[in-house]
Amino acid sequence: MTLAQKRIVHEFEANRFPALKSGVEEAAGWPVPLEVNWDSLAVANEESNYAESWPKIYFEPLTAALRDVGHDEMGREALKTSLKKIVVQNVKGCDYGTCWASFHDGVLTLDHQSVVNAFDVEGRRKGLVAVLEQSL
Repeated sequence: MTLAQKRIVHEFEANRFPALKSGVEEAAGWPVPLEVNWDSLAVANEESNYAESWPKIYFEPLTAALRDVGHDEMGREALKTSLKKIVVQNVKGCDYGTCWASFHDGVLTLDHQSVVNAFDVEGRRKGLVAVLEQSL
């Protein structure tokens, strides 16, 4: 990661991420650990897109899906007892809502290209809801 990328990532992590994390915790109903692999999110020559893309790709669909799954007591309890950690990364190169989420041993992993297909928030939400409902 270049120094320019590090500065932009640091700014996002320090100034935008706390509110996004708070939204995730509120939607989950408890302070679920949220681990972000910032180095994997940083894509060369796309620095100007981070601030707009990352919330849409990762945090908006995550928050919406957690709200959907936890809309009743049964869903909230399933999340609280089964979900141990959420990991956000860009490792496998997925760019669709059908392949970006996996759940194993209490860890929900969201793995999506960090600046591709940003506006398909709904597709990622639906894909995540499907994974959670099948896994919890």
